[in-house]
Amino acid sequence: MGLLDKAKQAAEQAATKAREGVEDVQAKRELSQGYNELGKTAFELIESGEITHPRLAAGAETIRAVKRKIADDGGAEAPPYDASQPPAMPT
Repeated sequence: MGLLDKAKQAAEQAATKAREGVEDVQAKRELSQGYNELGKTAFELIESGEITHPRLAAGAETIRAVKRKIADDGGAEAPPYDASQPPAMPT
């Protein structure tokens, strides 16, 4: 196998690994978005009284506390988190 063939093979392997990495990141982003949507729905159901469970109570109270803090600080409610978007950069 010549030097050019080895270089071509290495480039193909690198491209395959890069594709796999991108697919992995996309799958993790979709999973995160799914968890986010599920959590938001669960919180809405808790607030409406449609579901209750002791394991959900602490998380729901955390969300309520953060919402109160935002309201007390005079800010509007935080916009919904969109897992498909990169985090905001500080200004």
